[in-house]
Amino acid sequence: MATYSVVTAGFGGQGVMLLGKIIAEAAMHEGKKVTWLPSYGPEMRGGTANCTVVISDEDIGSPVVDKPDIVIAMNIPSMIKFEKNIKDEGILLINSSVIDRNPTRKDVKSFKISSNEIADEIGNTKVLNMVTLGAFAKISGLISFDSIKKALEETMTGKKKAFLEINIKAVQKGMEEVKEL
Repeated sequence: MATYSVVTAGFGGQGVMLLGKIIAEAAMHEGKKVTWLPSYGPEMRGGTANCTVVISDEDIGSPVVDKPDIVIAMNIPSMIKFEKNIKDEGILLINSSVIDRNPTRKDVKSFKISSNEIADEIGNTKVLNMVTLGAFAKISGLISFDSIKKALEETMTGKKKAFLEINIKAVQKGMEEVKEL
């Protein structure tokens, strides 16, 4: 494995920070070195938010990335902002529940997942980020389901533990439902 960079981006409230954090923690469970760098827009809920995760076998020089390998776009403004920066032959994962257009770049592999609808079918729209996480795991091959499960178990403690099983189910469903464009 070389070094891979992932940008997760969307509206505040879509769980993009947690999505990035679980990617980072799952990668740590696999013995990788990671950085997680959050970036918030002017307002948290409703504003734009993104985070960058760098995963590597080697020490990471900087958490800042100009050209990510993978972009997870949860809304149209995020796709517009980050699609142009993806490395050639990189990956774009689109939440097709919110993004009603195809990407403009033809030199990247694009995938879609209807995260909102799948989360709604599972029974809680708040797990849309975990549906997306499952799709990311399947597409990228960077993290395993077992590592994701461990990361979720560590993160979802106290009152959040009641939501552990639905989050795990959402990850599994995302792994099943992702489609390449």
